[in-house]
Amino acid sequence: MFDIKWIRENAEAFDKAQIARGAEASSSRLIALDEERVVEVQKLQEAQQRRNAASKEIGKAKGSGDEEKAQALMAEVGQLKSAIQNGEAKTRELQDALNAALSSLPNIPLDDVPAGKDEDDNVLHHTWGDKPELSFEPKEHFELGEALGQMDFESAAKLSGSRFVVLKGQLARLERAIGQFMIDTHINEHGYDEVSVPTLVRSEVMFGTGQLPKFAEDAFHTDDDRWLIPTSEVPLTNLVRESIVDGEKLPMRVTALSHCYRSEAGSAGRDTRGMLRQHQFTKVEMVSVTDENSSVAEQERMLGCAEAILQKLGIPYRVVTLCIGDMGFSARRTFDIEAWLPGQKTYREISSVSTCGDFQARRMNARYRDASDKSVKYVHTLNGSGVAVGRCLIAVMENYQTEDGSIVIPEVLRPYMGGLEKISA
Repeated sequence: MFDIKWIRENAEAFDKAQIARGAEASSSRLIALDEERVVEVQKLQEAQQRRNAASKEIGKAKGSGDEEKAQALMAEVGQLKSAIQNGEAKTRELQDALNAALSSLPNIPLDDVPAGKDEDDNVLHHTWGDKPELSFEPKEHFELGEALGQMDFESAAKLSGSRFVVLKGQLARLERAIGQFMIDTHINEHGYDEVSVPTLVRSEVMFGTGQLPKFAEDAFHTDDDRWLIPTSEVPLTNLVRESIVDGEKLPMRVTALSHCYRSEAGSAGRDTRGMLRQHQFTKVEMVSVTDENSSVAEQERMLGCAEAILQKLGIPYRVVTLCIGDMGFSARRTFDIEAWLPGQKTYREISSVSTCGDFQARRMNARYRDASDKSVKYVHTLNGSGVAVGRCLIAVMENYQTEDGSIVIPEVLRPYMGGLEKISA
């Protein structure tokens, strides 16, 4: 969310950035709306001041026996009271309109974010690992899982409908092992504090990280006005909402392994087979809260944390910098990690690492007290998948498959699997 004062002082740069993100040039409209609000505030203040002054004059008039003047002043106060009520309503209306307009606008990209409209314009950052050389035609994860009798989409459809899965036996244990391995790595090696978060949150919490109001259709909403989280970025980032953090305690780094829920409203017909695009999935999320000077470097550090997971698992991947048109609503810059899937013969996203600057902090009113000069400033927030557990399971299955359909367990996961080296039918 933006500060209207900043927009007023940087109107040209603001419009240029919004156009690049596919939005309209709106600085003039926003400034005009704010000017109208300021005029109403001034009128309201003048009416309040006159009411207060007239109220004092009533007492003086009555004290001097000038009943006629007292009655005239009382009539004026009555009129002012009505004008003040109308003015307060008008001011609230204009402030709400301005807030609604500001909250619908996407964040401004960093200067080094590549131009472009969609994923075809993303820029390769680097690659890691060698693709497995298989002497047979590799299968996709759902073919492997169904042949093992441990990946059941039919039963899931009976329980919940499409885009759900039931994992059984060793595949279920493998999914759990992957999540535990990830969270342990981030805690023990990457300096994150583990947090267990609610998966139902209030509307203002979803607003804070930018899911509302723009992306309401992509989330699940309950009858009592709560939302199932699309990612634990939402509750983790909101831990600092409506607070002033001691700057000396930054950066704050937290991680969670949680269920996540997405309605996938805009993905009809995409990835209908298998586990790639599910309504319910498990993900390890990393969130960092920093001061205003550290967020760019922190994003690079977080990217390394996510990459370390895939490197330990031996999963080939590439990192791309998202172009302006492909970035998320709240992000200033995003790196995507895409894992190689032999069954699909392509790279697929397994993690996104984004810096949001103070965009989310303004929506949450999350600030910190600078240790150097004691001033209060908005924090900077970052989030990243560390990584998506279901998609990592897919990557492990496809990269470690054998010709007979078995799945070799990566060595780092074997302690979590009771020493099991292979999943076989």
